[in-house]
Amino acid sequence: MDFKRVKTVNSTITRDIQDFSRQTGNLYETIVMLSKRANQISSEMKQDLHKKIEEYANSNDSLEEVLENREQIEIVKFYEQLPKPTLIAVKEYLTDNLYYRNPDKEEKDEMHIVE
Repeated sequence: MDFKRVKTVNSTITRDIQDFSRQTGNLYETIVMLSKRANQISSEMKQDLHKKIEEYANSNDSLEEVLENREQIEIVKFYEQLPKPTLIAVKEYLTDNLYYRNPDKEEKDEMHIVE
């Protein structure tokens, strides 16, 4: 996922609860789904950030060099300005760009068909 091109608000806004239960039919199920997606996004962002910071890392850093490494500081500032993973997950959900399935419900539906 390209986090640099995500277009969403950087702050929280009030939303209608009914918008969050339209896909699953259950608000709590939607919240769990959004939290899992936000964790995935956060993990991807963290890996990407560490990879970019390591590109500019020196093996023989002294304390002064660590504090004054401008490239790393600029990268970190950029990532701090990106939208939070939770906001990205909500945006994906509300624009129907989030794939969702519940294996437990699918198993129950298959059991009713077989019986």
